[in-house]
Amino acid sequence: MAQVEYDLVILGGGTGGYVAAIRAAQLGLKTAVVEKGNLGGTCLHKGCIPSKALLRSAEVYRTAKRGEEYGIKANDVEIDFLKVQERKRNIVSQLHKGVQHLMKKGKIDVYEGIGRILGPSIFSPLPGTISVEMNNGGENEMLIPKNVIVATGSRPKSLPGLEVDGEFVLTSDEALEINTLPESMIIVGGGVIGIEWASMLADFGTEVTVLEYADRMVPTEDQDISKEMERLMKKKGVKIVTNAKVLPETVEKTKEKVSISAEVNGKISSFSAEKILLSVGREANTEGIGLENTDILIEKGFIQVNEYFQTKESHIYAIGDCIGGLQLAHVASHEGIVAVEHMAGENPYPLNYFTISKCIYSNPEAASVGLTEQEAKNKGYNIKIGKFPFKAIGKALVFGETDGFVKIIADSDTDDVLGIHMIGPHVTDMISEAGLAKVLDATPWEVAHTIHPHPTLSEAIGEAALAVDGKAIHL
Repeated sequence: MAQVEYDLVILGGGTGGYVAAIRAAQLGLKTAVVEKGNLGGTCLHKGCIPSKALLRSAEVYRTAKRGEEYGIKANDVEIDFLKVQERKRNIVSQLHKGVQHLMKKGKIDVYEGIGRILGPSIFSPLPGTISVEMNNGGENEMLIPKNVIVATGSRPKSLPGLEVDGEFVLTSDEALEINTLPESMIIVGGGVIGIEWASMLADFGTEVTVLEYADRMVPTEDQDISKEMERLMKKKGVKIVTNAKVLPETVEKTKEKVSISAEVNGKISSFSAEKILLSVGREANTEGIGLENTDILIEKGFIQVNEYFQTKESHIYAIGDCIGGLQLAHVASHEGIVAVEHMAGENPYPLNYFTISKCIYSNPEAASVGLTEQEAKNKGYNIKIGKFPFKAIGKALVFGETDGFVKIIADSDTDDVLGIHMIGPHVTDMISEAGLAKVLDATPWEVAHTIHPHPTLSEAIGEAALAVDGKAIHL
């Protein structure tokens, strides 16, 4: 059995894992990544990138159908969904090759297989030696690292009693690979992933029903964002059902459709469609990687870490979806950087999660950073709020997308920005300004006096900042 020593071995080559590997290589650490699938992980192959590629095709189709509004006549606009999927696969393939190139550039060794942490042994007095069961069926590799990062990611949750069969009942993993658009779809869960799929499918012409357990869509967002999102989803034909407790035992499948019942506000209602998409969150991949051979703590399925992402075994770190928190690719990447810099003695700043932007890539898009209005009130802040609609922005009119608004929440006592929330055209491309405002503890005055060029959608941010103190110009 081959034995190779490393400064760092990373279990998982997703966004968090490969970014951590690159940073480690930059710091001169001899690094290896163990990945059982493809480098890039869920984000590149089953999440962020493929879903946004499909959303872009849906956006182009929607715009083409509206061509006459722009003075463009396009007859017989049709969807070639096989070409849509081919474009998605080409994008994923190109980015996958890019990640592979980065591994070679950084002289980072990649082991294609399943890595497991072994307990104390002749190789090391501490748990952390990695045994790699190679995908090619060859002899196991034994890696002897000084440090380990667990970056094994997550997978879609299922509902007990509601079996995912890949035909009638899907998760986002299976839905991304369909070759024909369903005529109708029930989406169980109105969170970020559920809303993105509802928007995409509705724009493609699928009849969509969303069943959400909470009393509003995207319940982790500001209530004003949830309200506007629900209004605009209904505007495009999506049926929204809130306070819906799905009853898995009621599922029935026929040759052409699937039906399921839900308890809605105390009454039982039945729903049927060609397919059901489960979008009820994600669970950590922590099984089968040898955590039982360590003193690492797991609570509610997630690995417990400190502010530098060390586990109870100080030489073993964990990042990304497997530790819970904000399960976002950009979060995992920065967690990986902090972990690597900490083990290398670089004294990094711990992450402040209230300065991290969150995005929803539906149509309309939504994005946010910091506290919601309710969170700010719950924390005892005296707040003041500015809102500004896109309908008063010239570029939004030119663009043909005038729904939505920017909302800024500030502390009345200190004037610091507490949260910024947006819903409307291209807000996912604008939220980084809000993130910078949070990092710098900016005030609405400072945001407003950052001159926003005209005509741009970003003018809505400046106007919302002015609106905090009742000084908006164009409303």
